[in-house]
Amino acid sequence: MFRDSYSNDRDSSAPIKEGQEYDVKIEDTGRDGDGIARIEGFVVFVSGSKVGDEVKIRVNSTRRNFAFAEVVE
Repeated sequence: MFRDSYSNDRDSSAPIKEGQEYDVKIEDTGRDGDGIARIEGFVVFVSGSKVGDEVKIRVNSTRRNFAFAEVVE
């Protein structure tokens, strides 16, 4: 079955879950300025953060290879 690469299909193999909170360290910056953290190697884009920040985040949405989150603390 063909899958559209731009679809919002959620992949249950992601090591994180939407709505969950995690303590992370921002390791890099994405091209749009979002901070990038990794949880078990899984890339998480964190709005409002910068490299070196150690923050608590809440996952807003997950995709096949990455997720989006926001700082909660």
